[in-house]
Amino acid sequence: MNSKLQIKNVILADKDLASGLYQFIMTLSEGSKARLFYSQKPVWRLTGVTRMLNVPCPLCRKDYYCNCFEKNIAHFNQQIIEKDLIPEPTNS
Repeated sequence: MNSKLQIKNVILADKDLASGLYQFIMTLSEGSKARLFYSQKPVWRLTGVTRMLNVPCPLCRKDYYCNCFEKNIAHFNQQIIEKDLIPEPTNS
């Protein structure tokens, strides 16, 4: 596991119940933040990750948009499932 990509916390930022889309803000242990995009339809799954530009990328140190977080989407998804950071929403 990459120690630079350890999730500290995840909070709900936005949701659209009609379309089943959810947006979360993820904070990593070293201070980076990213948006997590989830789709509930047809099944609950992580569809995208976008780094927010509050600090340079912890992997490539670029100060602008890069694809490092998108390349590590499986790593983030694994941590979220293992730590139960985002409970599956109910249909209500």
